[in-house]
Amino acid sequence: MQVIETEIPAVKRVVPKRFGDDRGWFSETYRVDVLAAAGIADHLVQDNQSFSAETGTVRGLHFQISPAAQAKLVRALAGAILDVAVDLRRASPTYGRHVAVRLDAAGGEQLYVPAGFAHGFCTLEPNTMVAYKVSAYYSREHDRNLLWNDPDLAIAWPVAAGEAVLSDKDRIAPRLGDLGPVF
Repeated sequence: MQVIETEIPAVKRVVPKRFGDDRGWFSETYRVDVLAAAGIADHLVQDNQSFSAETGTVRGLHFQISPAAQAKLVRALAGAILDVAVDLRRASPTYGRHVAVRLDAAGGEQLYVPAGFAHGFCTLEPNTMVAYKVSAYYSREHDRNLLWNDPDLAIAWPVAAGEAVLSDKDRIAPRLGDLGPVF
């Protein structure tokens, strides 16, 4: 397993090694010791999974505030996504900046998103399934979101606003400038 820093060093690409033969392949997708050696020491307590039938489905940008803030380890089990993490840590030199990485089932790459970031993705293929581990249990009381297509974030989403498949919650989320300090 290889752990690679992104443009925002706190966000990391996790690339599991695949061992193949005539049957297919085997891969270790989660190893506490390897991740801890790379600076990822969160205790991951819950597994989540989503399925999106349509290309252009946007889920996010979501986060939970303290004391239920979540780190996430995200991967595509089927299909492909553009996975995005936005830095919401006010004291960070990368506040308001984002990392966007393509994750697909064929490659098996994962994205580690630490607490203090909003996270979301857009499906690039139909019938996409995403799994992610989180470091805190879901808490409706601490659940928040950020407008996925806020122009101040300058995220190059692969879908136009009028064509994105969105939840009502994501459609009316606040912009970064209206969010106030959350981390």
